[in-house]
Amino acid sequence: MYTIGVDLGGTNIAIGLCDSSLKIIDKGSVPTLADRTGDAIMKDMAALAETIIKRNNLTVDDIAYVGIATPGSANTETGVVEYANNLPFVNFPIAEVFKKYLPVKKVIIANDANAAALGEALAGAAKGAKNSVMITLGTGVGGGIIIDNKIYAGGVNCCGAELGHVVIVSGGRQCSCGRRGCWEAYSSATALTNMTKEKMDELKLKGIASLLFEEAGKEGKVSARTAFNAMKRGDEYGKALVDEYIKYLADGITNMINIFQPEVLTIGGGICNEKENLTVPLNKLIDVEQYTRNNAKKAKVCVAALGNDAGIIGAAGLGL
Repeated sequence: MYTIGVDLGGTNIAIGLCDSSLKIIDKGSVPTLADRTGDAIMKDMAALAETIIKRNNLTVDDIAYVGIATPGSANTETGVVEYANNLPFVNFPIAEVFKKYLPVKKVIIANDANAAALGEALAGAAKGAKNSVMITLGTGVGGGIIIDNKIYAGGVNCCGAELGHVVIVSGGRQCSCGRRGCWEAYSSATALTNMTKEKMDELKLKGIASLLFEEAGKEGKVSARTAFNAMKRGDEYGKALVDEYIKYLADGITNMINIFQPEVLTIGGGICNEKENLTVPLNKLIDVEQYTRNNAKKAKVCVAALGNDAGIIGAAGLGL
């Protein structure tokens, strides 16, 4: 059995052909060009899928189903994306339109963060766990929940598991969702970048030197790496920023553990490249903060294993 996994992003469409063990046999990508119509995006998506199928000497009859991981509120039952804020989807029948351009047997859709969580549960760092949670630290804080080996798809509006939009600081930083104090506003890569910029502005006004400026100059911009790189070189302001960031991250992760008590909680996103500089202090805080601190069994908190392939593999596993 072969399946196709599609990871539809605001910038790129990544597609993989997977075998029955969810090993990616072949993959490719094309730009999303998100300012186009949904129909045009589906046409390019289907064309790439067909190209990958043909170059592996297969036909659509060899494909059990296509799974599509999409941003937004994805209704798995209807195949409709009810809303996606960075794509032209409002009640868009993504499964139906895809099949118009590539007549496969079946198309299944899911929210992209949920699909990534499923990928980690099926073939990544949470493999073997019945209950797991995945968070992704990027532009925002994405979340996916697996309960009894199945995606928790999200309640009445198909948009549950928006874990980044739990408030951890009442009346705090403005979040893109419209609320203030969301976890996303404190623990995304964007949040750390913004915190670093604010600190650098403050230091500049006071005429205080810091390696933050040198690290930002090397990269040509301020990023989520700036504070970590400065900290690793002994900069006190870089360390203070990283400590503050990890504290907020630990607060949110502890909340997730207290609510769901997963066997495994995986963390994805570019910030995970910091490895032990992130995970060691993070786990120390979680260990003393979580409600089950005195229990023998605790959630394992670790870095996700599949990287950018999590969405493809999760999408390819939607029908299993």
